[in-house]
Amino acid sequence: VQLVESGGGSVQAGGSLRLSCAASGRAFSTDAMGWFRQAPGKEREFVTGISWSGDSTYYADSVKGRFTISRDNDKTAYLQMNSLKPEDTAVYTCAAKYGTLNSHQGEYPYWGQGTQVTVSS
Repeated sequence: VQLVESGGGSVQAGGSLRLSCAASGRAFSTDAMGWFRQAPGKEREFVTGISWSGDSTYYADSVKGRFTISRDNDKTAYLQMNSLKPEDTAVYTCAAKYGTLNSHQGEYPYWGQGTQVTVSS
């Protein structure tokens, strides 16, 4: 599986961005998808994930109520980010894994290259 993110950029606090993660290479519809982020000087952390069916989602506490993950089971996953804060500034990377959705990044074998999101105050 190859994953390619797009949609990053710079925005002022309170603004919105929508990230996309396009998959290719093999069947994507049976993979759980996750979004992770890494801020400068910090470890990469789980942001949100969605099950292969789209029926289950999971959010980090820091983004609940502001971010929404969705997917088109053919090829693309999305991350809608609203009410952005400066602390959301990071490189956002999508990842895929076969099987159950979880937040353990070590269990995701497929990763995109990442896209930068910068939120200014």
